[in-house]
Amino acid sequence: MDFNEAREFLKKRLLKDKTTLYGFEEEKEQIKNLFVRTAKHSESNSAILIGPKKSGKSTLLNSVLFDLVQDNVFVSNTLVIYLNGLIHIDDRLALKSTTVQMNLEKEVEGKTFSSFSENLSFLLSCLKAGKDLQRLIFIIDEIDLFCTHHNQTLLYNLFDVAQSAQTPICVLGITSRLDVIELLEKRVKSRFSHRQIFMLPDSENLQGFANIFRSLLLLPSTKESNIISQKFVNIPQKVYKQYKIPFLRKHFDPKEFSFSKKYINEWNKMIEQLTSKKKVLNVLEILYSTNASLGPLKRFLYEILSTDEAKINENDISKTVEHLYFEDDKVKLINGLSVLEICLLISIKHHSEIYDNDPFNFEIILTRYNKFSFKSSTMQSIDREVVLKAFENLKYQEFIAAIGHESKMQKEYQMHKLLILPDHIERALQKYHNLPTEIDHWSKSCII
Repeated sequence: MDFNEAREFLKKRLLKDKTTLYGFEEEKEQIKNLFVRTAKHSESNSAILIGPKKSGKSTLLNSVLFDLVQDNVFVSNTLVIYLNGLIHIDDRLALKSTTVQMNLEKEVEGKTFSSFSENLSFLLSCLKAGKDLQRLIFIIDEIDLFCTHHNQTLLYNLFDVAQSAQTPICVLGITSRLDVIELLEKRVKSRFSHRQIFMLPDSENLQGFANIFRSLLLLPSTKESNIISQKFVNIPQKVYKQYKIPFLRKHFDPKEFSFSKKYINEWNKMIEQLTSKKKVLNVLEILYSTNASLGPLKRFLYEILSTDEAKINENDISKTVEHLYFEDDKVKLINGLSVLEICLLISIKHHSEIYDNDPFNFEIILTRYNKFSFKSSTMQSIDREVVLKAFENLKYQEFIAAIGHESKMQKEYQMHKLLILPDHIERALQKYHNLPTEIDHWSKSCII
């Protein structure tokens, strides 16, 4: 049976599914309760979600919102404001974005405010003037970057509003910095609730990690697909835009999910057998000890699903973990060079072996390369300018480096040194795809 369609489906799911959370149910419930208490009971709260990069913080948040937008009361009562420290680099930009997301541009137009606090108070008063009082949820990504703003004015005012209960508001910061509380000014810290929610990978739950690995490779049953698809049907498209839930709606559409029950069962049986093998479990242990976060695991699975074979086997998994985690970065970079650049590296390697790592210039390496190319059927008739460009590219990629001041000498005569070991070149040549045989022999033969 051809499983290429299953591979493509799973690759799309790895890239597009931003709402399915694996683990962290307790942390999800805490944030969900904060949002619900603000939306339904008009409570004001503040909290910071802390976790390493790629640990699933955004996925957790999307998962919470995906559950809540199916509740009409939550949708009608709340307005979510998104701010990002990488985008809103000062409080003025953050306030402007807040105004736009609250749809209050017309009310603010033509008015002048003496302070940030006055401007924010006006925006909140506009909400109170409406028939239905909107509860605000501020989601501040990279909140640690807002700590660098002048006087931390935005954070001070938001936490102050949350503490004083002027308007029902929930402020949730997201960051990967464990010391974020120490970055807050004293007056800001005094208004923060000090509620911190940590998303730290469980260092003692290898079995849970293996279960996530298996779940990401299994195809959903037709029944599961229908249930998930039905949830999306019940949510209006404008709600997706309002809450910015990044999920491919058609992903679980029954019309798009065309696999037969037999096909699903056969694929899933293969995955169950595969994930029970000792060799695969050993690989999972390596992955888990290296980085137990969801992001690196998804990248690893995408690499596995991108191989040419239709079925997934133990060798695919072993090769992938070796490629991603044990291959030297320098070897990977060398494998990305052109054949001409490889030839120049071989020439430099031979020079270093003969002259005990003495410096070299382009003319020296060109002479050594020309001795080989004169006898070669592959590398003849390459212009000097092209070879010089390849030599400069090796310098640009930091395989070699100039010695002394470059401006005082023609570039062809500028002395250089090799920045990588000959062993790096040898290992790269062993894995270089479609390397001409005569170049391979030249690299291994007696030095010309």
